[in-house]
Amino acid sequence: MAIHQLEVRPGTVTQIFSRDTPAVLAVDPGDTVVVQSLDASGHLEPQSFPGEVRPLMFTDRRGHCLTGPIEVRGAQPGDMLSVSFEALTPGDWGFTVAGRRDDAFTRSLGVAGGEPGWLLWELDRERRTGTNQFGHTVQLRPFLGVVGMPQPEAGEFSTTPPRAAGGGNIDCRELVAGSTLFLPVTVPGALLSVGDGHAAQGDGEVGGTAIECPMTSRLVLGLEPDPPLQAIHAVTPGARITFGFNADLNAATAEALGAMLTWLQALLGLSRTHALALASSVVDLRITQIANETWGVHAVLADDAVVRNS
Repeated sequence: MAIHQLEVRPGTVTQIFSRDTPAVLAVDPGDTVVVQSLDASGHLEPQSFPGEVRPLMFTDRRGHCLTGPIEVRGAQPGDMLSVSFEALTPGDWGFTVAGRRDDAFTRSLGVAGGEPGWLLWELDRERRTGTNQFGHTVQLRPFLGVVGMPQPEAGEFSTTPPRAAGGGNIDCRELVAGSTLFLPVTVPGALLSVGDGHAAQGDGEVGGTAIECPMTSRLVLGLEPDPPLQAIHAVTPGARITFGFNADLNAATAEALGAMLTWLQALLGLSRTHALALASSVVDLRITQIANETWGVHAVLADDAVVRNS
């Protein structure tokens, strides 16, 4: 299978999802793509002090700065695209900022209306640590926040909310190297775009940003012939994961849990009610993110959670 290099330059980036955006690269199923991406804002240079204005890829910023779209030859709506994260390597710098919004949530936390709080991070890829200007050091767990395809309808769509159709700004910290994300194909050729590198993030992305950073991602793109689900799901080094996205937290939770019940039924031959009973003991529900206009919830079934005795 071929290995492709996709570098960041003005002709290889986008900040919207649209089925009419031409592909910048075409690959065959099973090919590997080594993709460079800028941070979500599209900074061309790091800040030298908190809040410093630096050059951006897009001066009229409308959404995440993403690399793509990438065409996967032969992909059609109804297929399941597999995105395997073989390696995820952050750049040597990143930032986190909180308190830029003024809404009911930030007001309830007492952080609205003041100066935003910036953290500038030096990232050590060998030690897998990040250290900010206050001397705080955290462990790095890199992943891509945005992995997605356009909507099937004509028009330009925001990169901000994650969607059950096409994925996008999922922001799930579990999708580290060694994981495979499965996305229902929405348009011919898939037209996958990726970016929004995160060197580390907590579940929820509670301040609105993670450690935002440039990223180099080694991805294997394929078409899954026999997926266990027709919805977005993932296999990580230690678990199976299903997702829910909705402006209503209860609806997002039901979406994620319902998909996991379907998976449990297929794995263990259970009725749906028995699958729910088992899930109550072994499935973890986590809030993926609260930052993107749409609640994200993921259900996690650890590989060693259930042992079936013959």
